[in-house]
Amino acid sequence: MRLKNSILLLLVSILFFSCDKKRVFDEYKSVGSAWHKDSVVSFNLPELDSTKRYDVFINLRDNNNYPFRNLFLIVTLEKPNGYTKVDTLEYEMAAADGTLLGDGFTDIKESKLYFKENVKFRGKYKLNIKQAVREGGKVPGVTQLEGITEVGLRIEKKE
Repeated sequence: MRLKNSILLLLVSILFFSCDKKRVFDEYKSVGSAWHKDSVVSFNLPELDSTKRYDVFINLRDNNNYPFRNLFLIVTLEKPNGYTKVDTLEYEMAAADGTLLGDGFTDIKESKLYFKENVKFRGKYKLNIKQAVREGGKVPGVTQLEGITEVGLRIEKKE
């Protein structure tokens, strides 16, 4: 019986991991129980095939402690030639009734957010992500952003 269960688990694992053929980079970094406004999450990208195109996603894991409907991020992409591209992004994280969007069966949700599509990489890049959430009507940013537990980056081959 144990052998049968082990074989079944092995087959399910192989099936699960083989379905992700588009993935070329997928990494998460923890920000603790709250994401500080000065905390920068950085990813050093591997050198990718410069003849292929890729889609880039920012992945977030959040929980019911996230108090806002939207999330604002400042993302910098440091290119090998010394140039840096800065984007300010806004993503919807919750429905109007406060229900978190994203995938997951528990109070932890995972959101796969488009960052760039159809990108060619030439050389080594570094990507930095910083939260820039503000409370309505207030100028200073939220110092400790509750509810975001991990920030990830995923790169997929374009089909």
